[in-house]
Amino acid sequence: MEAPPGLALLLFFGTLLVLPQSSHGATRYYTFNVTMQNVTRLCTTRAIPTVNGKFPGPKIVTREGDRVIVKVVNNVKDNVTIHWHGVRQLRTGWSDGPAYVTQCPIRTGQSFVYNFTITGQRGTLLWHAHVSWMRATLYGPIVILPKRGVPYPFPVKPYKEVPIIFGEWFNVDPEAIIAQALKTGAGPNISDAFTINGLPGPLYNCSSKDTFKLKVQPGKWYLLRLINAALNEELFFSIANHTLTVVDVDAAYVKPFHTDIVLITPGQTSNVLLRAEPDAGCPAATHLMLARPYSTGQPGTFDNTTVAAVLEYAPPGHIKSLPLLRPPLPGLNDTAFAANYSARLRSLATPEYPANVPRAVDRSFFFTVGLGTNPCPANRTCQGPNGSMFTASMNNVSFDMPTTALLQTHYGNIAGVYTADFPAAPLEPFNYTGAPPNNTHVSNGTKVVALQYNTSVEVVLQGTSILGAESHPLHLHGFDFFVVGQGFGNYDSSKDPAKFNLVDPVQRNTVGVPAGGWVAIRFFADNPGVWFMHCHLEVHTSWGLKMAWVVNDGPLPEQKLMPPPADLPKC
Repeated sequence: MEAPPGLALLLFFGTLLVLPQSSHGATRYYTFNVTMQNVTRLCTTRAIPTVNGKFPGPKIVTREGDRVIVKVVNNVKDNVTIHWHGVRQLRTGWSDGPAYVTQCPIRTGQSFVYNFTITGQRGTLLWHAHVSWMRATLYGPIVILPKRGVPYPFPVKPYKEVPIIFGEWFNVDPEAIIAQALKTGAGPNISDAFTINGLPGPLYNCSSKDTFKLKVQPGKWYLLRLINAALNEELFFSIANHTLTVVDVDAAYVKPFHTDIVLITPGQTSNVLLRAEPDAGCPAATHLMLARPYSTGQPGTFDNTTVAAVLEYAPPGHIKSLPLLRPPLPGLNDTAFAANYSARLRSLATPEYPANVPRAVDRSFFFTVGLGTNPCPANRTCQGPNGSMFTASMNNVSFDMPTTALLQTHYGNIAGVYTADFPAAPLEPFNYTGAPPNNTHVSNGTKVVALQYNTSVEVVLQGTSILGAESHPLHLHGFDFFVVGQGFGNYDSSKDPAKFNLVDPVQRNTVGVPAGGWVAIRFFADNPGVWFMHCHLEVHTSWGLKMAWVVNDGPLPEQKLMPPPADLPKC
């Protein structure tokens, strides 16, 4: 039942009053109407969920220190939430967005006001739906400018800033795809194309007109805000005959470095500088901007196509009438390139932008991440390995999503929804990257790790080869973390910590666990609430590769979670 207009307005402003006020920045208001919109790609038209009828969705533009208020209205048949991916949400966990973790979904005809402040972040992030596979079309950029009067910490002032958003297009409803996969236990059908800013580009059939064109002026500098919003694929990206300078990842500055190729996983962002310098002998050539997957899965389990956009110098010409310049890209499974690229990323680590890495560790964790199986239920035929059902797990626990939001449970001290016994290490150690064990079955449960406020945490994320060694992009909600080490094979606790970088490790919210290897991260648990941690390959999240951290309130008022807003959706 809808609240009367006056009461709805009161509830709206009541929500604003109980959340932290932005002491220095502006307040930015947005309204997201989630509606169905007919969109045609690859000569296929289907109705897709969109925000305000746009695909990709609208851009959030804000500054460090600003307050952002977004009213989300659900006008589609499916449940909806919006996650502000990478936003720290200090004390405002109610606005984080993952369904059944920090909130119950927004049902058809209902709305919810997300309210948060951008603190200590500048660069590029993204927003996307966080229910099932709804983020296949519900996504868009978050542009965080420095505080007014504060320059970028690199010598070049961009002439223009351009979001470049990678996505995946499905000719059928992704919700039907994952529903079928979960029913049969098989891997889901792959996407039909990749997209750049929602467009597949000229390398796909029936798509030459659906091509994103970046129009540039010779001699100018451009800041490209790269975002990987794809559901299930890590991507290599390159621009023919142009060098890129990486200056920022996941809304944190890095020591600039030059590269011809960028690797970006789902959920990651990267700001790169581009100098528009046409070839002297052929200034009007068509410079293709290409992206294709980095995938370590089995052939046939990923979309191995290539998406193209065009870097266009004036005067523009027809693509077919100009020399076509294509950039080289690594092989589909070039793990060596992926590891070398990741190793080049370093925090700026200056007095203005310090790298506050935990030097001492209060609690250490060792999490295995990978695929597994569950037995086929009685009286059913399953299409997973050897007639089983595909699943995924961390420390052999496949996470069962609750039907009540975990944060609501934690705040209200409601028992019986989760248990705080997620294992700190595998209960049965094995050769994680060697021959897989005979038993590939996993356990199930809604298990979390409970932390005291401001605990310094180290997590070693160890990939497994149980059903093949794969790369896993792991995303942690509510925190940035420092990537202090990485390597191949099994992590060695007696030798590997001596090689950790505690001076200028890269600061991220999403990190790729190497195929057949490990990565070590550290962070301070300085944000009270319940925080999801999961693989950002949506298929692996659907199979259970996820867990949650519960961070208790600190002793001071400014270290406590704010009360839930009045319009918080109910389950």
